[in-house]
Amino acid sequence: MRVGFDNPATVPAPLGTYSHVARVELGDGALLLVSGQLALDDDGNLVGGEDMGAQTDRVFEILGGILAAHGAGFGDVVSIRTFLTDMDRLGDYAGARAGHLATPPPASTTVEVTRLAIPGALVEVELVAAVS
Repeated sequence: MRVGFDNPATVPAPLGTYSHVARVELGDGALLLVSGQLALDDDGNLVGGEDMGAQTDRVFEILGGILAAHGAGFGDVVSIRTFLTDMDRLGDYAGARAGHLATPPPASTTVEVTRLAIPGALVEVELVAAVS
């Protein structure tokens, strides 16, 4: 088994001392463990304001870029974990998310948190993908 860490140049740089993705090589395939992503632009500024759908779309755009950099897509996602700052906005999040994920949807956990790393961030998503 071999493990590598990566920060694809096609997405905003990490905000701290972590990698966007850990790639675990497993024989003929690999497991991608993708760090939680926020709705940030290339300069690290929050995108979408108070709009949960807009923030969610940006988060999934970033996640898609990370997956693509490793030869994967949303159809390879096996697990997704979501952190919302307001569970009353779950419907807005779910509506935006549905436009990005494949069918059948992956295993999923969604929890409410008091706040996220960037003031004003409403959603953070991390995922695991299996690539053959």
